[in-house]
This record gives sequence, C-alpha cells and structure tokens, in this order.
Amino acid sequence: MAKGHRSQIKRERNEASRDTRPSAKLSYARISVQKACFVLDAIRGKDVETALGILAYNPRYASGVIEKLLKSAIANAENNNGMNPENLYIEECYANKGPTMKRIRPRARGTAYRIEKRMSHITIVLNER
Repeated sequence: MAKGHRSQIKRERNEASRDTRPSAKLSYARISVQKACFVLDAIRGKDVETALGILAYNPRYASGVIEKLLKSAIANAENNNGMNPENLYIEECYANKGPTMKRIRPRARGTAYRIEKRMSHITIVLNER
C-alpha cells in the first residue's frame, strides 16, 4: 500500500500530470463555435505578435473577444511562468460548445419559431519557442 492519506496521494498524482503551459479560457462567450473557429483557425500556430496583428484588423466580432483572451494568456505566461512574451506562440486554440439559450419568435397564425442563441467556451494555450 502507498503511504500517506488518500487526498495526499491524489494531490501528488495530479501535480505530476498537470499541464504547465500558460493558457486562458473564456467560458460562456456569446458567440457560436463556428464563428469563433473562423478566427481561431487564422491565428493557430502563429507567434503572439503576428496573431495580435491579425486580430486587430479582422472585421469579425469574435476577433475582439479572442484578442482580449490572447492578451490575458500572454499576461499569464509573463506573470505566472516568467516567460518572455517575444518567444511565445499559440500552440493550441479551440472553441467548445457551451449551453444554448432558447428564445421564441412569433410567426403567422399563432405559431412560433425557435431561435437558438449559442454560446461557446474558448481556450488559448501558449508555449515558448
């Protein structure tokens, strides 16, 4: 049997498998996954300065949201991990499906159409070159 309390054993096991790459996550973003992925595909694998330039001049709504998230990930890398922002690049970026708000639109003859307002969880993971 292993020594120590069960919670201590779990803590040690979790620390061994913890991901140390700097990241930032935005939950419940009011944008659909499909629309967020258009912007994320444009910046995946790029260094952070190039990605910020792409996001600054991209006309899509998602680019403003993702730009703010990328700046947060850069700040996390600098403050928590002591990394140099000039050497960072975007290793992973993805959007997962969040909950959907259901709304109703009145239509002719008393019927109703459903409007689905989709949300997403956007994650950006950085790494150093």
